[in-house]
Amino acid sequence: MTKICGDAENFATSALRGFASLYRHIVQPVRGGVLRSRPGKQGKVTLVVGGGSGHFPAFNGYVGSGFADASVAGDVFASPSTQAILRIAREAHLGGGVILGYGNYAGDVLNFSIAAERLRAEGIDTRMIATTDDIASAPADEASRRRGTAGDLPVFKIIGAAAEAGLTLDEVEAIGRRANDRTRSFGVAFDGCTLPGEHEKLFHVPDQRVALGLGVHGEQGIDERDLMRPEELAATLCERLLKEAPANGGSRITALLNGLGCTKYEELFVLWEAIIPCLENAGYTVVAPLAGEYITSLDMAGCSLTLTWLDEELERFWCAPVETAAITRGAMNAPVDHSLSVPDEAQAVYMKSLTEAGRQGGRCVANVMVKLSEALTKAEPELGQIDAHAGDGDHGQGMARGAAAAARAALAAVEAGAGPASVLAAAADAWADRAGGTSGALWGAGLFAFSTAFDDSARPDAQGLLLGLTRAKDKITALGKARPGDKTLMDALSPLVAGFESGLRRGDSVAKAWTNAAQDATLAAEATKDLLPRLGRARTHGERSKGHPDAGAISMALCARVVGEQLSALSVK
Repeated sequence: MTKICGDAENFATSALRGFASLYRHIVQPVRGGVLRSRPGKQGKVTLVVGGGSGHFPAFNGYVGSGFADASVAGDVFASPSTQAILRIAREAHLGGGVILGYGNYAGDVLNFSIAAERLRAEGIDTRMIATTDDIASAPADEASRRRGTAGDLPVFKIIGAAAEAGLTLDEVEAIGRRANDRTRSFGVAFDGCTLPGEHEKLFHVPDQRVALGLGVHGEQGIDERDLMRPEELAATLCERLLKEAPANGGSRITALLNGLGCTKYEELFVLWEAIIPCLENAGYTVVAPLAGEYITSLDMAGCSLTLTWLDEELERFWCAPVETAAITRGAMNAPVDHSLSVPDEAQAVYMKSLTEAGRQGGRCVANVMVKLSEALTKAEPELGQIDAHAGDGDHGQGMARGAAAAARAALAAVEAGAGPASVLAAAADAWADRAGGTSGALWGAGLFAFSTAFDDSARPDAQGLLLGLTRAKDKITALGKARPGDKTLMDALSPLVAGFESGLRRGDSVAKAWTNAAQDATLAAEATKDLLPRLGRARTHGERSKGHPDAGAISMALCARVVGEQLSALSVK
């Protein structure tokens, strides 16, 4: 639901005033809409766009240099009135005629048509362009019945740039109609939207399902499926749009991946990574694509993909400079190479151990890293839930990602014949690089310090393990400044070091000494539920974390137990 609403009756009006105040360098408010703060040249074609509110940045966000000259805003999901369209078009007119741009919806068609007729009667040459890009709303042989969705942005942007360039009304209209004829959109929704002042959504999509082909007001779609992976969703969107490629459309397109209001930008970026190869593998060159929120539906969860097939003229106007609240960019003339790739993980060169004992030791370390990765991946949900009580809930993800990267790096080092020091050092760097955050940095630094106690020409022994574990603890203490009792991983690491050293002094085997110490670490980690955090982000949660153990201590104890199991299996002396 809309949480910041005020008087629901005045929601759209209040939002319009707030928008105009924020963007006063671009727009000036008028009753029912906005005009450009710096009007275009006298004699140019005037582009007036509009529709219902609730879709920001459409349509007020399209007003500015290189785009629309004015916008008319109706109430939420409602067409602006004929009188508002008339009033704003008259104020915006610069002498070169007017183009009214809007989506193909009954209320908009009616009000803009009446306004156009009235403007013509007053001597203002007025043309109308209703966007019809949504392929889900009608079959191809009835394209004139299709509704307008996110295709508004490329179509109106191209019209605005053509008008800015000084073309005549006939020329601008022809370009706009060509842009609309060559634009296709298809959208999906994960859940519905809520009107201001209401508590129930207009519609619901069942959990773990996705609705295909819904309109920006929640108009009925054409299908419903189980939630898809990004690659599957990208393929679905691209396949449906590319099947409707215009005749002689060419191989150059622009693409707009649009969020509907409750889909995060990072989600769109993940989806775009899957979309771009679909388009390029189909033989298309993608020119100046966009991903973000450009026509929303209040708090609807979902997205749409829009493709516009470009010719030389349309491409020039699509890439022309623009300054609006929705999009600001300079001229885009230089081609962009999309073929560049970045490896997921840093490439490394490993020095081969000169002894078989060293290579065996490297394999032992790699085996441990693989087992750690398996255990942390399995424990990821639990660690995330624990962390949510006194953190941001990402500890499980970070540990699983870091350990998986460390395992891959360790196996690569073993493949190159590296010894235990080099294998663990490679794993440490990969862990820190992939896990990120505080725990990633501490684990990476601790493991790297651990690696300095090993010899690449020999298998790890008891003294090497003790020295490495001690160095790891000292490094983590120096970096994190934590001590036992602060409710951190140190509450598990300190008893692990102390217990392992005591066991070795008693004459226990390495495996027995480590296993007993790991049990001490586990008990200490569980006991952190009675502590209050004194360091880091968890400190701000105070009493909220009481009764819940520290996620970092729990994961440290888990890792200690896994290492103990591997030492027992290897019968390390």
